[in-house]
Amino acid sequence: MSLLGKSLRLSGLLLSMMSAPLPAAALQGVSFDVSGGDAALTATLKNSSLLAGLQASGRTEPQDILAAALADYGRLLDALYAEGHYGGVITIHIDGREAAAIQTFAVPDRVQRVTVRVVPGPQFRFATTDVGPLPAGATPLPGFARGEPAPATVIREAVASGVSDWRDAGHAKATISAQALVADHRNATLSADIRLAPGPRVTFGRLNQRTPSAVRSARIDQIAGLPTGETFSPRELQRVAERLRRTGAFSSVALSEAETLGPGNTMDINVDLADEPPRRFGFGAEVSSREGVALSGYWLHRNLLGGAERFRAEANVAGIDGTLAGMDAAVSARLDIPAALGTDTDVFVFAEAAYEDEPNYLLIEGSARAGIRHRFSDRLKGEIAASYGYTYTDDDLGQRRFSVVSLPSSLTWDGRNDPLDPSSGLFVDADIEPFYDIIGSQVAARGYVDGRAYLGLGGDDQFVLAARAQAGVVIGAVAAAVPPDMLFFSGGGGTVRGFPYQSLGIDQGGGTIVGGRAFLGASGEIRYRISDSFGAVAFVDAGHIGQNTFFDAGGDWQIGAGVGLRYYTGMGPVRLDVALPVEGPGGDGMQFYIGIGQSF
Repeated sequence: MSLLGKSLRLSGLLLSMMSAPLPAAALQGVSFDVSGGDAALTATLKNSSLLAGLQASGRTEPQDILAAALADYGRLLDALYAEGHYGGVITIHIDGREAAAIQTFAVPDRVQRVTVRVVPGPQFRFATTDVGPLPAGATPLPGFARGEPAPATVIREAVASGVSDWRDAGHAKATISAQALVADHRNATLSADIRLAPGPRVTFGRLNQRTPSAVRSARIDQIAGLPTGETFSPRELQRVAERLRRTGAFSSVALSEAETLGPGNTMDINVDLADEPPRRFGFGAEVSSREGVALSGYWLHRNLLGGAERFRAEANVAGIDGTLAGMDAAVSARLDIPAALGTDTDVFVFAEAAYEDEPNYLLIEGSARAGIRHRFSDRLKGEIAASYGYTYTDDDLGQRRFSVVSLPSSLTWDGRNDPLDPSSGLFVDADIEPFYDIIGSQVAARGYVDGRAYLGLGGDDQFVLAARAQAGVVIGAVAAAVPPDMLFFSGGGGTVRGFPYQSLGIDQGGGTIVGGRAFLGASGEIRYRISDSFGAVAFVDAGHIGQNTFFDAGGDWQIGAGVGLRYYTGMGPVRLDVALPVEGPGGDGMQFYIGIGQSF
């Protein structure tokens, strides 16, 4: 190619490069200017703005910027109303042009700067407030009153509260019939007058199942326990849904009210169900430097007989270290039949075979029980069963056999706000088990109470004070006439941290250690939440074993203390505690405890 040809080609390339469009300059920033300097209001407006998050998300195309700006007029106005500012002025400039004046077919090729200016104006206050009529005994929402700030959120809450009051009184179709909201910009006041139409008092109709399920319809009705013919109650609807969820047979339970009322102002309830897969299995493994390997597995059927019956078979082996010494093994099966004896009254059957090589005894046992469980309320439940167990034991009292018939019963009150990580409320579990040993012709009873209390302090319960008290007693028989697993020991994660498991019993001399017939325990924790993910704990535990009664001469105390770390997850906190013995026999240096959920 000639030199002239090369020159022409180079000139053409330069001309094409010069005529090519320049790359669009990147968005340099989105600025917010809120008059008055209210930091809280500014943060609220930014959180409501699409433009505020546009640059961080990397979406800086001019079309995206204009669309976000146009949407922000309404979003920012809603945010101002929510804070009680009804005279605000909003301007959004895109490279100096008002966004609302830019035609969507004439979007600029590039955008460098977006400026959002908001003049909130004064915060309005209520001049007059009226929402009604309200049912007898109901009161308007606090804050919805003359002279108070008038954010739109308070108005919505006042209306929702009034409608909710009518629904609680049985008027399921209560709604708004009229509303008048008048803003006086001269005085920065707002007058609100909302009229409610309660409608008729409604009674429950039928439960209509709208989706197929492997659980029989008759059993769904029985488990749900919809009180047909009784006055409508939102709380009762929640109970119906909870009963169905509690079976574990359904992955989704959705209740909805019929749109129209039936004869006599009855209202049917629609239920939409999605079944869980009927079968499930799982297994686990743990390794401990002190206790060896532990293996466990289970098989579960959620709908064994077509009536949401729950059957679970389980096996576990712990303390695997190449020898039988210290090894525990158990196999069990349990069948739960929900609503077998009416709504909220379940029946269960349980059988177990166990081999336990504990620090103070060897036990081989086979047992079975059948019983009922009743939920008296959302907080209170009770259980009673008939049980039989045959037990072989070998401990410091010698080899013994027991053939025990018993009536284990329990009553549990759970007022905690979160079972895995409570910060308020009370929990009390009381157990009583009268029993008769056929071989020894011995009648006795075992009782146990576990009480816990929680108090949150600081913003968002950053500090939590937790306390626990335990007490147990066996009456009517001496220790030698009672299976060792029904006696009491101290030490370990469930009683006194800092001491090995079952390290404290009754020393009968010559190295003979047996369980006591009385037990007292107390624990206190201070829990501090460092961040959303981590927390710290300081704790003290104490336990006392009595030979025959509380504080008798044959008993002794253990006291342990330590600190812990918590890592918060959706399943509850993961717990790591480190404890040392402070006082009492049985200590063996530092002890570590790992688990899910708080220690109590």
